[in-house]
Amino acid sequence: MKYTSLPNTDIKVSKICLGTMTFGEQNTETEAHQQLNYATEQGVNFIDTAEMYPVPGKAETQGKTEQYIGTWLQQQKRDNYVVASKVTGPNPYFNYLRDNLGFSKVVIHEALEQSLSRLRTDYLDLYQLHWPDRNANYFGQRNFNGNQKEAWQDNINEVVHTLDELVKAGKIRHYGLSNETSWGVMRHLNESTQHQLTRCKTVQNPYSLLNRLYEINLAEVSYRENVGLLAYSPLGFGVLSGKYLNGQMPNGSRLKLYPQYSRYYNPQSEFLTKKYLELANELNMSLAQLSLAFVNQRPFVTSNIIGATSLEQLKENISSINFDLSEETLQKIDDIQKLQPNPAP
Repeated sequence: MKYTSLPNTDIKVSKICLGTMTFGEQNTETEAHQQLNYATEQGVNFIDTAEMYPVPGKAETQGKTEQYIGTWLQQQKRDNYVVASKVTGPNPYFNYLRDNLGFSKVVIHEALEQSLSRLRTDYLDLYQLHWPDRNANYFGQRNFNGNQKEAWQDNINEVVHTLDELVKAGKIRHYGLSNETSWGVMRHLNESTQHQLTRCKTVQNPYSLLNRLYEINLAEVSYRENVGLLAYSPLGFGVLSGKYLNGQMPNGSRLKLYPQYSRYYNPQSEFLTKKYLELANELNMSLAQLSLAFVNQRPFVTSNIIGATSLEQLKENISSINFDLSEETLQKIDDIQKLQPNPAP
């Protein structure tokens, strides 16, 4: 395994982070523990979850992911692992979670206490805002709609103060953002600097060979402000495994089970995926290994969040850390991307 640090901290994290959103939906508790055991045996020390998991979110399964991690974590030495979770942003679909979804002080405190209880721990190493509580382009929305009405009133100062209090209380060690824009990240950083409060350390956004939108401006924020990317969906919901090529739709696959998650599944993405598969074959790598190795090597990526529904998939995904792509290969990847830039928002 390779390691880096959460920016501006002394916390060492594996370059590969175990994503867990299938625990409690596609994976049983036993299977979740098997994945956790295998990943940590390979040197993974970073585990990412969220209060709304598993995905797809629904009232009857909400919180199971954290519960499954908690029953595993209580058998481990807690300090050996870096555990991250998220507080849910406002969305009518998730109103079963609590009243007044958003990032008020009351809600953040309530959500954190519930996550700590399910995870059976006294603290989180990283606590993230799952998506903005204002209108922004996230979850597949390509362009910002400035004409859209919103009830949001600027509360970022209050949010940062609340998170700073939680750091001082020892409930969280650091905080991060998720599904954020460059404007949102800079606003958080400015509030922290102006009022000498805890600083945002990471942003968890989608990033893959099919979606390199992070590079347009957020990568510069990462570079100049030292805010690391926690890359999610590095295989584009499995599209970059190649299993959906040529009209294939394997039984038990996520797109077969949940066709609503189709943002990476389109003719443009398939065109690029075939090109990347040709390159992977030239390099004697699987398409998944090539796709993940690319993300692993990006200089602004702190950790690459991989997930799997089987140990076989997990083994292949973690093995990507053993590949170092040459400058020639990286140039070939850039040349392929130019044929159809960012087909999946």
